[in-house]
Amino acid sequence: MNEGHEDPPKLPTRERSPRPGTGRHRRPLPADLPPDAPALVLAVPGKAGDPVGPSDDVVAMEVASIVRFDNPQIDLRIVSLADGGADLTKEFASIAAQRPADGPAAVVVPLVTGPHPRVLRAVRDAVTQSEAAVRVTEPLGPHPLLAEALHVRLAEAGLARADRMRLFNVSSPVDGIIVATAGGDEAARGADATAVLLAARLTLPVVPAALDGQPSVRDAAERLRNIGANRLAMVPYVIGPETDLGRITTAAESIGAGCAEPLGAHESVARMVCVRYGAAFGEFDGFDDLSD
Repeated sequence: MNEGHEDPPKLPTRERSPRPGTGRHRRPLPADLPPDAPALVLAVPGKAGDPVGPSDDVVAMEVASIVRFDNPQIDLRIVSLADGGADLTKEFASIAAQRPADGPAAVVVPLVTGPHPRVLRAVRDAVTQSEAAVRVTEPLGPHPLLAEALHVRLAEAGLARADRMRLFNVSSPVDGIIVATAGGDEAARGADATAVLLAARLTLPVVPAALDGQPSVRDAAERLRNIGANRLAMVPYVIGPETDLGRITTAAESIGAGCAEPLGAHESVARMVCVRYGAAFGEFDGFDDLSD
């Protein structure tokens, strides 16, 4: 009985999200892709005349294995750009011969985190020469998932407090971070958004730099020291095949900074491959770009 009193207001009911899964369980692509979905081609950077090294090959295969685990129905192919794109042209022609002529034969995802003129030019040239119906995606970054992966790499190296969900290492051992990328000046400019995302996670100053352009790693270190940050760390904003890994070590040593590992085959890299594939195709029901 509740005589003389109004019934208490009902609490709002939280509706279930229409997205398939939440948090880390969300998946970019639906579980059931259409049978005529285009092939996914991973274009792996490499220097002309120089075959992809064993470590580069392993990274690409590990990324591919993660993608296949969650999306076994995808026709996924790995192609090196070490020959300038000739193998990619042949692969496009081979895929197109096996696909209906009225739809895209393939979606090619360059395995780079940001603008990389040499890699993207080789991919576009291969598409033009093959005359196949191929869509080229944007680079994998910028995206919050990659900023999270950089945070994890720093924490693994003891250069930043651990991920917010793990609640380790409350204090940070450094007071300034350099996000070092490959691909020249354009790549450094493209890394700026990722630096902002990482800075928000770490509450530290973070600046971008190019391993092969401007601003250089030395320029970035000077910029940080000018604002009072003297304990520096560098995190490579590369997957691995884009650059000589020895250059990363040398750059970090030249400024007296600790250095994290490259992104490599981090789960977030594989998830971003799926995000870019789904966005390029643009016709999958249940596609999730994982941006929030």
